[in-house]
Parts: sequence; C-alpha cells; structure tokens
Amino acid sequence: MARVAVPENAMGNPFGYVLGQYAQPLGAAGGAFANAVYQSSRLPLRVLEAARFRTAQINGCMVCQSMRAARHVDQFIGAGGGDVSQSIVARGGEAPDEAFYLAVEGWREATDFSERERLAIEHSERMAQDPHGFAADEAYWVRLHAAFSDDEIVDLTLCIAAWMAMGRFTHVLELDTVCMDDMLAA
Repeated sequence: MARVAVPENAMGNPFGYVLGQYAQPLGAAGGAFANAVYQSSRLPLRVLEAARFRTAQINGCMVCQSMRAARHVDQFIGAGGGDVSQSIVARGGEAPDEAFYLAVEGWREATDFSERERLAIEHSERMAQDPHGFAADEAYWVRLHAAFSDDEIVDLTLCIAAWMAMGRFTHVLELDTVCMDDMLAA
C-alpha cells in the first residue's frame, strides 16, 4: 500500500503518478535525473547494470529489481519524453542475461564479471553501505583509477547516486508494488 494517496486507476504506475502529482518541481527534477542517467551515461551497459542492480538490491526496491535495462530503458526514457536514440541500450553493447542478475549479490565469488563490472558493484555497495569508510581507502581508489578514467568515475558515481535516491524514494513510499513490465504498460 502506497504511503501517500494514489488513486486506484494510477496503481499501474504509482511512481509516475506521485512524481507528477506531488512536489511537482522536485518530482520533475527527479524524473529528469533518472532519464539523464539512461540517456547520458557513457559507460557500457553491463557496467551500469552491475551497479544499478546492486543498488536496487540494497535499496530493496522491487521495481528496480524487476527492471532489465535491455528490455525497459527505452520505454522508460520514451515515457519521460527523452530521446531513446541516445539511450545506453541504443548505443549497443552486450546486454546482461538472467545469470548476470542472479550473480550480482554474490559478486565476490562469481566468475562472470569483468574487473570493471566488479568495481562498479563494489562502488555501489560502498556508496550505499559505507560512504565514510571507502573515501579513505587508498588501495580501493588505486584499483578504481586503474580501471576507470576520472570522467567515468564521476559518471558512475552520479548514476549510483540517482539510483540510490530514486530507488529509496520508491521503496520508502511503497510505490514499488508493481513490476517494471506492468508499470510501463500502464
């Protein structure tokens, strides 16, 4: 049950309803930030999905956990008025399969991630769970800089920040009671 009023006819996409009805300037900015992540990031799809999915698991957002970028991003961008020709999916690159998503939580033991994908997952975890501790972990930053440029580190960090904010917003207000396919169909 949503923690703010959502009419029955909007329950197919309570997230979209709430962004459009309450605190409209902030809702519009949040929606634009979410769109920008999927339209403007220059990181490879699998790297982004590794970080995004780990963030979704940590946030507990069911919508985010049901999302699969290759299947949903272009619909999400289009629904928000964005340019799907610029999406992270439209740029191409290998799309994750279900085995990828199943392995994310146990990424330390999994063998199917590249070094950059592992670091993206770790960056997501550390931002969400230990923002003070990892800031001073010089060995971590050496590993991160060996795999990513400064532009890519900023890109990744901003993407994770957007997912943390919007995923927690969605979960805390219990707007995540539908799966992504149902939400986009609404």
